[in-house]
Amino acid sequence: MKDTRLFKRLFAYMKPYLLRYVVAIVFMIIIVGIDVISPLLISASLAELGKEVIDFNKIVMYFIVCLGLTLLMYVIQFLQTMLLHYTGQRIVYKIREDVFAHIQSLSHHQFNEIPVGTLVTRDTSDVNVLFQLYTNVIISVLKNTATIVGVFIAMVLLNAKLAIIVLCILPIILILTIVFRKFLRKVHRQVRTEVSNMNAFLSENISGIKITQIFSQEEKKYNEFKEANTRLRKSTFKEIFTFGIFRPSVYLIYILTVIIIIYVGSNEAIGFSLFGVAIAITYDQLYAFYQYISKFFNPIQMLADQYNTLQSAFAAAEKIFTVLDIEPEIKDSENAIDIELKGNIEFKNVWFYYVEGEWILKDVSFKINVNQCAAFVGATGAGKSTILGLITRNYDIQKGEILIDGINIKDIKISSLRSQIGQMLQDVFLFSGTLASNIRLDEESITDEEVIKACEEVNAMSFINQLDEGINAPVGERGNNLSLGQRQLISFARTLVHKPKIMILDEATANIDTETEKMIQDSLEKVIKNNTMLMVAHRLSTIQHADIIFVFDHGRIIEQGSHQDLLKLKGRYYQLFMLQFQKNELKNITQKALN
Repeated sequence: MKDTRLFKRLFAYMKPYLLRYVVAIVFMIIIVGIDVISPLLISASLAELGKEVIDFNKIVMYFIVCLGLTLLMYVIQFLQTMLLHYTGQRIVYKIREDVFAHIQSLSHHQFNEIPVGTLVTRDTSDVNVLFQLYTNVIISVLKNTATIVGVFIAMVLLNAKLAIIVLCILPIILILTIVFRKFLRKVHRQVRTEVSNMNAFLSENISGIKITQIFSQEEKKYNEFKEANTRLRKSTFKEIFTFGIFRPSVYLIYILTVIIIIYVGSNEAIGFSLFGVAIAITYDQLYAFYQYISKFFNPIQMLADQYNTLQSAFAAAEKIFTVLDIEPEIKDSENAIDIELKGNIEFKNVWFYYVEGEWILKDVSFKINVNQCAAFVGATGAGKSTILGLITRNYDIQKGEILIDGINIKDIKISSLRSQIGQMLQDVFLFSGTLASNIRLDEESITDEEVIKACEEVNAMSFINQLDEGINAPVGERGNNLSLGQRQLISFARTLVHKPKIMILDEATANIDTETEKMIQDSLEKVIKNNTMLMVAHRLSTIQHADIIFVFDHGRIIEQGSHQDLLKLKGRYYQLFMLQFQKNELKNITQKALN
């Protein structure tokens, strides 16, 4: 992305705060003015001391004025710093919000393509890099540029010929900056990439640390981490090395300039000419000129530092805007509407794939009426869970139509659709907080009484009542202080308390014990009459009560009907049922033999 386009996009976030930046610029002009005047006051004091008759009143006056201006400069610098930091925090706060909101708008497929650690890096460390840009770099670049101009004007007024000598040095610095610009951006971009890769690695491997330990893969994972860490170290070293050449080069030029000016100026005090041109300067002027050379090159060196920060900020901005430029695959159509769902669902000749050409669903058609309970069974990969994901528009189909209450789901606002569909998944995710906050999901309109009622309906109060804090008991990260069964019951209560019109259960009882499964089954019987319910389960015992069962095989519906109807067909469903029945019988016989 070009620097001009990057700056325009970064500037867009500054627009609401332009007045504050104008005030900061006014402060900056005052500071630069004081900085330029100070050497002149000191020079005037030295000139007074060099006279035969010294006017100490003037010297005291110069001292008081100089002290007053210095104190004023520090007060203004404090106000400017506070103003810029407050404004910078507001800007990066908005950028973080925009990045997070955009991340939430991405589809499941897009999340599968981008590592979580990369997204975390974009919204944390990359945004933090921009904070320096908005609080320090922009105003400092203006300040240092203004200082260079102001100091050069002062040098010209003191001695135009010596000022021209200093001016001749600037093209060298300009060429140096242009040469290093290319290398700095490249290494900064590489560092941001490696930081992102490192965060992605840590996010994935810390989350899966139990699997690593179970299979004794610590050494292998350590070596993988070492490789990622080495790449980050090498890219960071390149960054330090590149800037380590740039900054000292500028400083070397500064020292050489000081030597030339002191040599030329001190010789002039005893009568000197350069290239046949006489240079007239007094010792007090020479001192002021020396001070100005320092004030001239200090901003140049600071600009070199800020140039480094600017390149780092632009590299981070590239990464951030790359995420913001990802077009969400699933979004509302222009005429999308809010509706109150009833629960009629219809698939019309639906075709769908995750990878182009590898069809998961092939010409699937079926109807589910209001308050019906429908179940989907079949082998792993047959397309059962895909059906449920399509109803909530986690993915969009390639061909066909999906209708709810006769309306194409693409014509329903995503927020309206998903808010009326409750989901219980096999892998339950709980946030850090309390049981109550996980059930209501920070929906403040849901009262504690409603939370307790939902927990009672799913038989979760049996374990909640044993906790000292009840529904306000703390929940660890991902619910790690709760058993699988307890997490599943909380997930069920969370689904019920939001009063969905359509309920989805995707292998919701796959990883829980028989007792908890029985509790969930009892709870389902209480709520099934008031909702359209869709179920996916490998345990056929959990779906026998369904009004209609769809049997999938390789992306197609091969059988459909009630439990009894499908058994009478003696087809695929019958084979699955008998296979599970025989396994259960064998298990019961084994248990009896052991007892």
